[in-house]
Amino acid sequence: MLTLITTKQRCTATALGICLSPLPLLAQEQPGEQEQPTAQEQSEEQESSAQQEEISATPMPLVPDEPTWDSFHGQLNAQKYSPLNQINADNVGELEKVWEIHTGDVADGSGELPATVWSATPVFANDTLYIGTPFYRVLALNPATGEEKWSFDTQSSLEALTQPVLKNRGVAYWQADDPVEGESCQKIIYMGTMDAQLFALDADSGELCESFANNGVLDVNQWNDTNDKWPLSLLQPPTVVGDRLILGWAGMDWAYEQAPPGTVFAINARTGEREWTFQALSDEVREQSGTANVWTHMSADEELGLVYLPVSSPSPNFWGGNRTDDVPLVTSTTALDIETGEVAWSRQWVHHDIWDYDINAAPTLMDITVDGEEIPALIQATKMGFLFVVNRETGEDVWPIEERPVPGGDGNVEGEVYAPTQPFPTKPAPLLDQSEKPEVWALADAVSFGECSALWDDLWYEGLYTPPTTEGAGTMGYPITAGGVQWGGVAFDPASQTAIVNTSHIVQTLKLYDREAYESANRASGNESGFASQEGAPYGILLEIAQNWLGMPCWEPPFGELVALDMTTGDVKWRRPMGASQQHGFFMPDSWGSPTIGGPAVTAGNIVFIGASMDAKVRAYSLETGEELWTDQVEAPSVSNPAVYEYGGRQYVAFIGGGNTILKDQVGDQVAVYALPE
Repeated sequence: MLTLITTKQRCTATALGICLSPLPLLAQEQPGEQEQPTAQEQSEEQESSAQQEEISATPMPLVPDEPTWDSFHGQLNAQKYSPLNQINADNVGELEKVWEIHTGDVADGSGELPATVWSATPVFANDTLYIGTPFYRVLALNPATGEEKWSFDTQSSLEALTQPVLKNRGVAYWQADDPVEGESCQKIIYMGTMDAQLFALDADSGELCESFANNGVLDVNQWNDTNDKWPLSLLQPPTVVGDRLILGWAGMDWAYEQAPPGTVFAINARTGEREWTFQALSDEVREQSGTANVWTHMSADEELGLVYLPVSSPSPNFWGGNRTDDVPLVTSTTALDIETGEVAWSRQWVHHDIWDYDINAAPTLMDITVDGEEIPALIQATKMGFLFVVNRETGEDVWPIEERPVPGGDGNVEGEVYAPTQPFPTKPAPLLDQSEKPEVWALADAVSFGECSALWDDLWYEGLYTPPTTEGAGTMGYPITAGGVQWGGVAFDPASQTAIVNTSHIVQTLKLYDREAYESANRASGNESGFASQEGAPYGILLEIAQNWLGMPCWEPPFGELVALDMTTGDVKWRRPMGASQQHGFFMPDSWGSPTIGGPAVTAGNIVFIGASMDAKVRAYSLETGEELWTDQVEAPSVSNPAVYEYGGRQYVAFIGGGNTILKDQVGDQVAVYALPE
């Protein structure tokens, strides 16, 4: 049995599901220590640990002294911030495309290959721009011209093993504290594949690092030892902390009741040796459930010695009758000791998650001043449209987070239990109002002769956390898995203490089908929509966007917004519709906004850069006012985070026009890089 003790109060086992205080684990059986090593393994780990102490890098300050964009979110703090100001609010309108390339690694799904989804953040390091492609190739490019320095093809199978598409979010970069001249692999690029192979390449030459794992390739699937239904897909690059790689993985959504349980591996950056393992599920729950993995990037504070995990929901996603006891580390932000993998604190943001409310973005770390007090904080964005702000050292509230009653079930779902309360932040306010059904969009209703209002009447909704049902058209999800904030996360300007976040306002419908009804349904599915089996559970599901027969959203716009928050008060500074929606080849008015995938970057030039929208445009906004200052068209929606870097005294902004079929059926293979005229 787990015993979890908070810094403020002691939680009984029955009360744990609604306990809000930080959760340091003080138990015999800790999720980070469930695998008991042999004596030989202990000796090897001690030797590895001793070597690690000798070579460990000097902790990096929360905000690096020099411009840095060497990881998925720019920096380990996930601020996506650049101190560069050559491009600023006065001259950003002059930006021009200075180079572009097309990789050739693209498919629209109409041929033999699945469609590609390209969400890679370009990484600038070692005077090179490094990019991973959805065909699992690595490109090393001249950052000023796009000329190829080297490329490497993993020769990975281009099969949709765990995803409905081919997907890649880029590469990770590591370098030794004191690189030895003439020795290879003192600087390393890492990229994973959907079939769970992690490649380590010399950053200068692109050759495999033979001293890493098996001649430069680590088979992560060797550790896939429970409910082995799929490979541990490495779609997100590792999080590099000192001389360790912190490695999560992705799986197959909504498919099984029993699935591989979520594991996070700490790996030696030089050798690929596993140093520790974290598991969010207890041994008992692992056998009957699964996932609760970390499939997105993580953030870290090296000075505090903590890495922050956005932990996803357990399986099956939309029915929880197999996991009715408390599972406190799932759908959480969990802080681990970087050296040991032990839990320092954890905050669960959804109790008994039956909505697939994965915590899907790395928490953004920030130092803020609240009521005159300097606070080491983090902000965790969520699919629910909530922004939870806590002290990143202790996990305690910065502004109160309240447990509030939420709807129970309708009595029609076998074996289900429901959490009586859920956490609600008091500040910042929710990014969208989930308290009542959103208004039916009169235009969409009129052109469909009342189809939308009829659907609204047939959907059950009593506010956020209305449970799934088998009745009528099902439950309205507002937001649910496609809404709120996606994995791009929150950007932060440390000078003005302003947070920037893009949010989607999307209504979905969710209906449970008992097994007999599911088997007889005319089942079709797409990328993150349609029917899904939840095999082994009593219920399959149907998840759809709430739209009319013309494909028009049934709810009122805006469909997406960009929001700026004053983090000294938690109040909104400004918000505005962002992007333009597109349907049947036509762009809708800007005031309607667009659903978004991908996140923003912010610079000391008081600029917010972002792609993310359906209209496949990239934009610059004023950090101060939210005014749109610049835009350009790229090949497909830029669903990756942009990169901001300086090379040869010139500031550049790089976007990838790769597309995501969740937004629309438009994919690309373009890297587009912008700078001011010389």
